[in-house]
Amino acid sequence: MNDLLAFRSLLTPEGRALLDEVRGTAPADELAVATRLRRDHPADLVSAALGQARLRQRAAAKFAAEDARRMFFTPGGVEQSTRARVAAYRARRLRELGVTSVADLCCGIGGDALALARAGIRVLAVDRDPVTAAVARANAEALGLAELIEVREADVTEVDTSSYDAVFVDPARRGGRGRVFDPEAYSPPLSWAVGVASAARVAALKIAPGIPHETVPERAEAEWISDGGDVKEAVLWFGTGAPGAVRATLLPGPRSLLSRGLPDPGARPVGRYLYEPDGAVIRAHLVAEVAEEVGGGLIDPTIAYVTADELRPTPYASAYEITDQLPFNVKKLKALLRERGVGILTVKKRGSAVEPEELRRKVKPQGPGSATVFLTRVAGAPTMLLGAPANG
Repeated sequence: MNDLLAFRSLLTPEGRALLDEVRGTAPADELAVATRLRRDHPADLVSAALGQARLRQRAAAKFAAEDARRMFFTPGGVEQSTRARVAAYRARRLRELGVTSVADLCCGIGGDALALARAGIRVLAVDRDPVTAAVARANAEALGLAELIEVREADVTEVDTSSYDAVFVDPARRGGRGRVFDPEAYSPPLSWAVGVASAARVAALKIAPGIPHETVPERAEAEWISDGGDVKEAVLWFGTGAPGAVRATLLPGPRSLLSRGLPDPGARPVGRYLYEPDGAVIRAHLVAEVAEEVGGGLIDPTIAYVTADELRPTPYASAYEITDQLPFNVKKLKALLRERGVGILTVKKRGSAVEPEELRRKVKPQGPGSATVFLTRVAGAPTMLLGAPANG
């Protein structure tokens, strides 16, 4: 049975009944469950149902649990889908820009299309892969959004988007050898997506957060988005009225930090507090804005840790109170941790080749206390900073 037929079999009454029956099956129980079900159902259908159950369990990390139980997925679709909270934030931004219809190009399994529809936006969702398009269509129906989402199996480069208020493009950033880092190696290439965006009233292009800043078009607004502290994506926005703007947006919230074009804050001695900027802030090159907020400077010109003498809470960085600063020396750290009775050790690193797990094995923390150690550089020298999350 080919992939498309296997998926369509899950949409039959027998397939849906099997999906209900295998929901929540633990990996250790799959063989026994499969053996039992194959007595009364085709083996291919049982395999497809169990595979879909596994994908739904994985998808719960990105989608609301209730949605994940009803949706359909492909292995690549789970991997590449936008986290639901990020997609909802983008959809709200488009709605605030007056968008009522969007051409969602490279729609995948439809995660972004679902968020757009829930924001009240009419969507044309396009993907050239037959299975992926079928899954997107099934998801629109499963969540009761089919009236707002038209799914089309087509090559996105051949689709006329002129009748839509906005275009959203999420190019494939994975190839046969894994993740693709060159924007021109995206499928379709970033230059094509920028051309489509330039012809639309409003557009949003989802790109990898590691994109070099020099490749961002001058007429685009660039936004880096994190969710729960994890950097998820960068977006190039067109038609927002803010060409050249740079922002970091933190979810939940949202909280957005805008670039003010500040110069590098410069390095200074380590103070009482250390601030670890959110990853989206670092990717957006907005560490200087955080340093200004907290009245601090960098511990090293090449390291994105900010230090200050006063505690000034900011949503854009986590603050730590530093108790000890010592040159990198595992034996000295081990002795200090033993003296303090530290058994719970959080290891963070920036500018160090030492792996956190390797350090934990060597120092063997024991005791009721807890601490955080930063493996980094201060004024160019390998350094260990010991402290704990700051209160306030």
